[in-house]
Amino acid sequence: MGLARDYIKPKDPTFQCIPPHIENDSRYMPYFKDCIGCIDGTHIDACIPVANQMKYRGRKGVPTFNVMAVCDFDMCFTFISVGWEGSAHDTRVFIHAIETPSMKPKHPIYKLAYEIIKETKLTLTNSLT
Repeated sequence: MGLARDYIKPKDPTFQCIPPHIENDSRYMPYFKDCIGCIDGTHIDACIPVANQMKYRGRKGVPTFNVMAVCDFDMCFTFISVGWEGSAHDTRVFIHAIETPSMKPKHPIYKLAYEIIKETKLTLTNSLT
């Protein structure tokens, strides 16, 4: 855990610096000035005991881990969530990352995403009752 905490983190924890290749290119500035990187998920093959394999089976029927990662513009990882069952939906992995205080990246966009998801969950819950 300490190794990840030391190396998988943003270079600028305040997210105030705009990468030069965005700031100096009118095609990207001002559209991406507040962008902090990119987020994506993937499935990695997993060796799971037979008794637990069912919840780790992804869409392709083989056991996998669902992994979510965030990279900055220098292609350096700034956040990674690993170990989710292959059957876990990407949205569930994302919501867990923004709702878990110890995991939550300290950037305003995550606060906005959290509020949007919280409001959506409230709306869906109210419409189902």
